[in-house]
Amino acid sequence: MNEFDSELLERAVTELSRLPGIGRKTALRLALHLLRQDPDVGVALGKAIIDLREGIRYCQVCHNISETEVCPICSNTSRDDSTICVVESVKDVMAVENTRQFKGLYHVLGGLISPIDGVGPDQLEIDSLIQRVSTGKIKEVIIALSATMEGETTAFYIFRRLEEKPVIVTQLARGLSVGNDLEYTDELTLGRSILGRQPFNDSFPS
Repeated sequence: MNEFDSELLERAVTELSRLPGIGRKTALRLALHLLRQDPDVGVALGKAIIDLREGIRYCQVCHNISETEVCPICSNTSRDDSTICVVESVKDVMAVENTRQFKGLYHVLGGLISPIDGVGPDQLEIDSLIQRVSTGKIKEVIIALSATMEGETTAFYIFRRLEEKPVIVTQLARGLSVGNDLEYTDELTLGRSILGRQPFNDSFPS
């Protein structure tokens, strides 16, 4: 450590660089930027992060993020509670909501089946989805997963689990490019894919 080094700055850079997409150079730039701001800016940022960690939980019904035990979407009586849109992550809920084309409920899996990464069905919120469908209130399950091998594998697994249930299983219309993540799809294309959803095709991709 030379005379210009600061242990406090190093700690800040180390923690910032843990964030996805943030390298050490960017982390250093952010840390120095915060130092140049009014002290209240840094305090507000720190408090917002602490409040986020302490105040955010996961909805007991759909596993979306929430500040209450049941999220605002699940508790909204104006939503269509007979339709569930199955997505990989919270970011996908936001993407679908931005289209303003879907009025049902959601179910967040928390990931995709990926044997190469050691992620199996038991590590995802699939059993809780089956339990929701088993109540008999659900009429349609829309599988809205990314058009990747992991997404297709997960969709096929869910379809097999729901085959014997009295529910219609549909998937997004194939306006989505193969290999694209749902969160990066533009709102117009995603909205059209929701409106044009089709019965799930149980032919597993080769």
